[in-house]
Amino acid sequence: MVKKLLSLLLFITVYAGAYAQTLQSPSDFLGYKLGTHFTFHSRIAEYFRYVAATSKNVKLLQYGTTNEGRPLITMFIGSEENINRLDAIRKYNLSLAGLDKSPVISNPPVIVWLSYNVHGNEPSSSEAAMQTLFDLADPSNTRTSAWLKNTVIAIDPCLNPDGRDRYVNYYNQVGDITADPNTASREHTEPWPGGRVNHYYFDLNRDWAWQVQKETQARVGLFNQWLPQIHVDFHEQGYNSPYYFAPAAEPFHKAITNWQREFQTTIGKNNAKYFDQNGWMYFTREEFDLLYPSYGDTYPLYNGSIGMTYEQGGIGGGLSILTKSGDTLTLADRIAHHHSNSLSTVEVASMNAAKVLAEFKKFYDDSRTNPSGEYKTYVVKNENKDKLTALAKLLDRNSIQYSFGLNKPVLNAYNYFTAKNESFNINNDDMVINTSQPKSVLLNVLFEPKTFVADSNTYDITAWSLPYAYGLKAYGLRESVKGTEAYTRPADGPMDLTKAYAYVGGWQSVEDVKFLAALLKKNIRVRYAENAFETGGKKFSAGSLIITKAGNNRPDFDKAVIETANMFGRKLVPLSSGFVDKGADIGSKEVHFITKPRVVLLSNEGTNSEAMGEIWHFFEQQIGYPVTIVRYQDIGRIKFSDVDVLIVPDGNYADFPSDKMQSWVRDGGKLIVMGDAISRLDEKKGFAIRSKDKKDDKDDKPKKVTEVRIYGERDHEALRSSVPGAIYRLKLDNTHPLGFGLPNFYYDLKLDDNIYEYLGDNGWNVGTIKKDGYIAGFVGQKSKEKIADGMLLGVQNMGRGSVVYMVDDPLFREFWENGKLLFSNAVFMVGN
Repeated sequence: MVKKLLSLLLFITVYAGAYAQTLQSPSDFLGYKLGTHFTFHSRIAEYFRYVAATSKNVKLLQYGTTNEGRPLITMFIGSEENINRLDAIRKYNLSLAGLDKSPVISNPPVIVWLSYNVHGNEPSSSEAAMQTLFDLADPSNTRTSAWLKNTVIAIDPCLNPDGRDRYVNYYNQVGDITADPNTASREHTEPWPGGRVNHYYFDLNRDWAWQVQKETQARVGLFNQWLPQIHVDFHEQGYNSPYYFAPAAEPFHKAITNWQREFQTTIGKNNAKYFDQNGWMYFTREEFDLLYPSYGDTYPLYNGSIGMTYEQGGIGGGLSILTKSGDTLTLADRIAHHHSNSLSTVEVASMNAAKVLAEFKKFYDDSRTNPSGEYKTYVVKNENKDKLTALAKLLDRNSIQYSFGLNKPVLNAYNYFTAKNESFNINNDDMVINTSQPKSVLLNVLFEPKTFVADSNTYDITAWSLPYAYGLKAYGLRESVKGTEAYTRPADGPMDLTKAYAYVGGWQSVEDVKFLAALLKKNIRVRYAENAFETGGKKFSAGSLIITKAGNNRPDFDKAVIETANMFGRKLVPLSSGFVDKGADIGSKEVHFITKPRVVLLSNEGTNSEAMGEIWHFFEQQIGYPVTIVRYQDIGRIKFSDVDVLIVPDGNYADFPSDKMQSWVRDGGKLIVMGDAISRLDEKKGFAIRSKDKKDDKDDKPKKVTEVRIYGERDHEALRSSVPGAIYRLKLDNTHPLGFGLPNFYYDLKLDDNIYEYLGDNGWNVGTIKKDGYIAGFVGQKSKEKIADGMLLGVQNMGRGSVVYMVDDPLFREFWENGKLLFSNAVFMVGN
């Protein structure tokens, strides 16, 4: 505390009377010329604090911290008059969107938001952010001062400080005194996992809508308090690529308005003017589309902004690198290009401020009074309270309004689960989401059953509909229906302390998993019911948690169980007897102990860092259960007798599996293998897995060429075997522990066309797919023919142990809520 106070006093002393000083440039402040070093995030934040203390036309806001404790900051720049009324401007801007009732203000400015360095190893943009701040905040700069009269700019210099400093630390450790442009030099190749991702190895530029990560929750929370008219997301791409800026490539989502398309072109032409003057290379309308809703360009677009991505060539470029064209690309070059487009975007916004504001208002007026989209109301049935609550939290974070039902019959609505128009009844506790609201466009994008893809050559997944992701029955109505605002869902009160022979809890959501994890950490032994049973007039499904006094001989048994249940909002049913009315008694062999698993997760070289990060985050942040993370290279050091569960994430592993690992499984261990890691087991001795792609030796003869390929159609030819994220319906054996708590079907997000033959007699085909399993998203014709009649979720018995095969990622970006219980079944239920 003393050190913090001394630092604060020093800061005040240094900057006391600073308003009378001339503003220092970043190079002068840092003590080196921009482009000659990579700047640590702490120094970037220090420069922003210096400018905030020196200039009257700025205001600095710290809106959060990263997982590793680094500050997340945004600087607002405008005329001194606008900075003094900044909150009034914010509220008025929200009133244009119908989200606030603040009074009209005179001469409202347009709001431009510049977001830099969401991928940590794309570092030039944070350097450019400092120079952009200087040019906008410098009162002696007459060019930019003119823009500030009708424009407020928000600069977020680094969206991913943890990833950035991971990259900067590495480069500063290995970079030569003189930058080496040789592409083979180690300074151009980062070690695993690289700086792109955040602390938990998440790609923060895929998290805008889902807001799984701490940084995104803070940033999007601030974004939705402002709703800027223009948002730019600054990136870098491969160092051989020229600069990319708007307009974007097809496919555009059909919800993007003509104005949003047109003004991207207006901005792009202004950017091009300065690039042309300097002879800098660039391209537009290629590669970077506008479809997936969780990017830094699409999320703002679906919220009324002109959202754009700017991509500078430079990943892996260090301070200097030799490109294929024979030119040397320097960090200074990369900074200059981003800086030019930063100022160009502000300039064109200022030149068109009145029109931009008018179109922003029109976007939200149309959303409230004449929403686009096929359906005017979405109804989500309350068949799983926890999952519905999780969905409500996501809607809240995105400012999407909803209410609850009114006991109304509906004659004709689209049932997501049957893909048919049916009649149904809206019940009091069903969620009703009317599309006549400010966030109508985002709502429709997130809920539409099938997203129209104008051009299949897209950059990311093409299906994400929330009812499938959450596993919740939903209906799309072509009529406008509003729920009863006055209806309040009854809240469950805490359980009272009682004494019981046993307690029974549900197993239907990740909230139940959190409860189980907490009990196990307290060394409270828990069992599960292999089959459904009834007692005391209540029905309990397979997988139900049973906590008996027998086996938990502790004086505080009832108190400990009930306090833990209340902590997680669980309603347990106390039983006075182990004798049940129907099904197996509590003492039956059909009621199994759940082992308190000692879990090991493989990581590092060979592992897909994002897939590994999802699992790591799930254990640490979602369910709060310990996991030991071991580098794959160190797998020989594992004492397998101390391991119950070994998780192998998606990846490409050499020499996998080891004989030692197989022996451990046969002795009772559980191996969970995910994604492409399964392919390493294909036809390995002892493993029953076999890809449907495998050909017999007699089929290895060269195929006769029957079709002449066209070179100009090679990209679209490749798409015939492409699956850029599509939803399939699996048949699920929910009598198996891997399927507990789920219905007899599961909506699977497929990212490739991998599929395996059915397991034989020593295994269980828990999740299988038929020819009619396709639901939504783009799938190439060749892949569509392949993804049929096979296994995607399976369990193989191996000695006293088991191998769980999960072909697709149930934790994908951790927004696929329904997959969390499936993964938890693999960890806690299978093999007990």
